[in-house]
Amino acid sequence: MNPPSPPTEPGAEPPSPQELREQYEAGATVQELVDASCLPYGTLLNRLHDAGTAMRTPWQTRRLREDPQARARLAARLRVLYEKHGATLDELARKAGKSKPATRRLLVEAGGEVRTTRQTRQIRSAASRAKRAKLAHWLRARYEAEASVPELAKACNFSVATVYRLLREASTPMRPQHRHGPAHQPKKQP
Repeated sequence: MNPPSPPTEPGAEPPSPQELREQYEAGATVQELVDASCLPYGTLLNRLHDAGTAMRTPWQTRRLREDPQARARLAARLRVLYEKHGATLDELARKAGKSKPATRRLLVEAGGEVRTTRQTRQIRSAASRAKRAKLAHWLRARYEAEASVPELAKACNFSVATVYRLLREASTPMRPQHRHGPAHQPKKQP
C-alpha cells in the first residue's frame, strides 16, 4: 500500500481528483486522504466521485490491506480444521478472530464447501464413535492384563457400569465374578 501523500502546505494546490483516486485505489482510506490533503471530508468525497472512483466498504479496505499470503495460510488452516476435524463455522470464527461470514468467505476461498448442520452432526458422531471404540479396546487390553473393573473405573473416572458397557462393546470375554463370603467347598460324598 502506498502511504498517503504528506499534508499540503498552506497556499499549496490541493491534489487533483485523479491523484486522490490513485491514492484511494492503492489502499488509503478516505479519512487518511482528508488528513493528508487538508480538504473537508465532503469535498474529498466529491472529488473521488468526480474521478469515477469505485468506493469500498470498510471490510474491503481491511481485506485490501491484509497480507495475501497470510490470508491464504489462514484459509488453508481453517479448511483443514473444518474438513478433517469437523469444526463448525462458529468454532472457526472464534479461532480466527473473525466474524462467521468472514470465516465462511475464507473457507470458500480455500476451496472448501460449506456443509449443512446435519452433515456436521454426522461427522462429529462418527468421530465420537471412533474415540469410544478406541477407549473400549484400551480398556479390554487392560482388563485382559488382569486389571479389575473397579480399578479401570477409578483410573478413567468412569462408573463401574460404564466400564462394563465399554468392555461389552469391545466383545471382551469376561472373567467370572468374585464370590464374597466363605470359601466354597465341594460336598463330600459318602
